[in-house]
Amino acid sequence: MKVFSLNFIKQRRQELNMTLQEAANAMEMKNASTYLKYENGVYAFKAEQLPLLASMLRCSEENFFEHKISKTAI
Repeated sequence: MKVFSLNFIKQRRQELNMTLQEAANAMEMKNASTYLKYENGVYAFKAEQLPLLASMLRCSEENFFEHKISKTAI
């Protein structure tokens, strides 16, 4: 199962030395606090925002997802 990784987004932004305000501007958001709510999971990124997010973070949209293996009871 694929799980959306907010941790990857935050780490990648920090690796690029991008401020919250720079990220907000790139994502066409009003301000840094709005962007931070998305990055912290208060708001959910929408599918149509993912190409812009990938462009901003210089990565593939596929990088936003982790593969999780669920444990089943035996």
